[in-house]
Amino acid sequence: MSVVDPSADLADDVVVGPFCIVGPNAKIGAGTRLVSHAVVSGHTTLGKNNLLHPNSVLGGPPQDLKWKGEPTRLEVGDNNVFREGVTVNVGTVQDAVSRGITRVGSHNLLMANCHVGHDCQVGSGCVLANNVMIAGHVHVGDRVIMNGAVGLHHFVTVGDFAYLAGAARIHFDVPPFVKVAGDDEVKALNKLGLRRAGRSEEDIETLQLAFRRLFVRRGMPMSAALRTFHLDNGIHPDVKRMVQAVERRTTVKNGRYLESLRTR
Repeated sequence: MSVVDPSADLADDVVVGPFCIVGPNAKIGAGTRLVSHAVVSGHTTLGKNNLLHPNSVLGGPPQDLKWKGEPTRLEVGDNNVFREGVTVNVGTVQDAVSRGITRVGSHNLLMANCHVGHDCQVGSGCVLANNVMIAGHVHVGDRVIMNGAVGLHHFVTVGDFAYLAGAARIHFDVPPFVKVAGDDEVKALNKLGLRRAGRSEEDIETLQLAFRRLFVRRGMPMSAALRTFHLDNGIHPDVKRMVQAVERRTTVKNGRYLESLRTR
């Protein structure tokens, strides 16, 4: 038997399997299915065609002592899969960027036992493998791959098309298009991810050249490598995004731009 609060707003074709709980402030879009033992609580909005496997909990309260029961939110897009034991929390009123809303985009796969903390902003087309742990206030771009047991420090930003190797420990902002392993070690350009996204070989080679200048410097300081790029002089837009991300993380105290906003 499931419990669906009469105040919840469910599309006509939403399927609620056995032993599920849907709270009074939930709004669930067409085609969404709760397989069994799933929970949708808090002020949570789910788009269309989402799939919630057993023991997934969406919209739970933040794991943050500052939260005092404020009506913060979780907003989820369309066509996401939440596998067994996934948890995604609502936001907090203290985050100046999220303004109390945790967001998950569309077409994401969150494998078993992933956690997405309060105030996180997750893009679209991402794959989070088993046991990925995302602390609060983290921003994740589009088409990001996180392998098993990756852990992200709070306030980290992960750029589009980044690839995080298994058990990577991410303490600093990750530029777009790169592969990272271990403790924040930028290893290579994510060529396979770019090819799968339809980027041309010419674009990939341009990014590869920029990657070498930034991360294979042979003793050159990062500040000097950054000065070799002229951002206002016809630079490739993807290269500009990579350079700006690196520049931004090198100019803030802890390598986490979002954290610098807390004191503004």
